[in-house]
Amino acid sequence: MAVKDRDRFSTATRLRLLGEQTAARVYRSQTRRQARRSRLTGRAALLALVVCSLVVALAYPMRQYVSQRAEIADLRRQKQQAQERVEQLRDIKARWQDDAYAEQQIRQRLHYVMPGETGYVVTDPGAAKQSRADLATARRPWYVNVWDGVDRSDAADQ
Repeated sequence: MAVKDRDRFSTATRLRLLGEQTAARVYRSQTRRQARRSRLTGRAALLALVVCSLVVALAYPMRQYVSQRAEIADLRRQKQQAQERVEQLRDIKARWQDDAYAEQQIRQRLHYVMPGETGYVVTDPGAAKQSRADLATARRPWYVNVWDGVDRSDAADQ
């Protein structure tokens, strides 16, 4: 027993035990690292690569699809507006086919009268005075007219 006790306290024995403990720690840390590395397998990496390539391959066609759908919706809206405009124009054309409506519009727009009727044109007296004022401004130099315009706009603001 004395030999064993002496071996237990010897430097060589202590170094050997220390080396074994260190080796055990290193081995444990290596197995942990290997366990961590084993989470991402080659199959998982390949699957990730395939998914990424599909996303990249389908990104442009999807963008085109979405933009074309928006363009189709816009064209449908324009078509609906054009159809509504055509309906309005058909209504107007149908009204003009009626002689009474055409006669009414001719009298109103062109100031025509039927034979035997007397046509009157009423002018606004204020408009006649205003036209005389316009004649007076035509005789003055241009810079006086500009200055009067500035004065009138300034008076309107107050």
